[in-house]
Amino acid sequence: MSGIYIHIPFCKQACHYCDFHFSTNHRTIQPMIDALIAEIEFRKESLQGDPIIKTIYFGGGTPSLLDALSIERILNAIYKHYSVALEECTLEANPDDIAVEKLRQLKHLNFDRLSIGIQSFNDQVLKFYNRAHSAQESMLAVKKSQDAGFEKLSIDLMYGFPHADHSIWKKDLETALTINPAHISSYCLTVEPKTALGKWTQTGKFEEADENFIHEQMKHLMLETSRAGYEQYEISNFAIPGKEAIHNSNYWKGTPYLGIGPSAHSFDGKSRWSTIANNNSYIRSAQAGLFPKQEEQLEPIDILNEYILTSLRTSWGTDTQKIKREYGVDLFEEKKNMLNQLSNEGMIIIKGPSLLLSQKGKFIADSIASALFIDYL
Repeated sequence: MSGIYIHIPFCKQACHYCDFHFSTNHRTIQPMIDALIAEIEFRKESLQGDPIIKTIYFGGGTPSLLDALSIERILNAIYKHYSVALEECTLEANPDDIAVEKLRQLKHLNFDRLSIGIQSFNDQVLKFYNRAHSAQESMLAVKKSQDAGFEKLSIDLMYGFPHADHSIWKKDLETALTINPAHISSYCLTVEPKTALGKWTQTGKFEEADENFIHEQMKHLMLETSRAGYEQYEISNFAIPGKEAIHNSNYWKGTPYLGIGPSAHSFDGKSRWSTIANNNSYIRSAQAGLFPKQEEQLEPIDILNEYILTSLRTSWGTDTQKIKREYGVDLFEEKKNMLNQLSNEGMIIIKGPSLLLSQKGKFIADSIASALFIDYL
């Protein structure tokens, strides 16, 4: 099975930490919708090895800015040009865009999952991040969504905001667990060079929290979500059992997916490509019937090591039998000494043919994965 990701490159305003591709100029929304529909048709042969679409994901940017008719046009194009057996349909939304009528329309269009970008329930932090909503709007948005029947409701939270103590983060998490979403995606505040935070960091206006501070907040996150009945099925993602994100899980399993829109990435199992990250250029290309892409042909060793990197972050872990079957590599033999060391240090758990990160190991997941990378095939 495959998934389709639709990138909606518009936002109301620029969050100070965000380096995703977007524009705050909304004058080209309708030409962009036309271009997205044109690319959907243009790419219809791209997933021939795995042609059944099981998940659709509207990301961004801020997809909730779109009206229902525009969203419906995009969905109709997908159904027209692809074989669809839908298991999950997700839309990312900001709290200030969520109204009862909008939720009714999304339900009518068969969306069963919302991902609400809350980030914090502290108004001062939201103002610092330059978010367009308030904490009260977040609470109302969650309640409206739950009342509308969105059982697979996810919220985004961000930890690592520098402060004298952990009180802001503890209150944020306490509030989140009180409203009982089915899913929580939680990420550390990261300073990217081309953002406002990046510029402030360079000029000394902003200083990131240190590693110990972040470590303590992540530890608190893992402890409290577990107590509340959530499973950490991926390092940054926590779900009530049965409410995991199917679309995102398939990324981590190495399933092919098609990305539509400016800056969107695609993967067909052998190569990866991305479209131009410029709205006007993307629209002009679409109007000319052209969709240039930057393509990277992946060697088998690249795909294998990427599988180790992503699967190790999950609750199902790295399947060494899959690696042996598909690549002829016995990871237990190739990385015997390293696996013994990591196991003795309590960083990994060896469970039959699977390698799982321990709670301790989750704090240095990328380093552990790198130590298990294969050097040659």
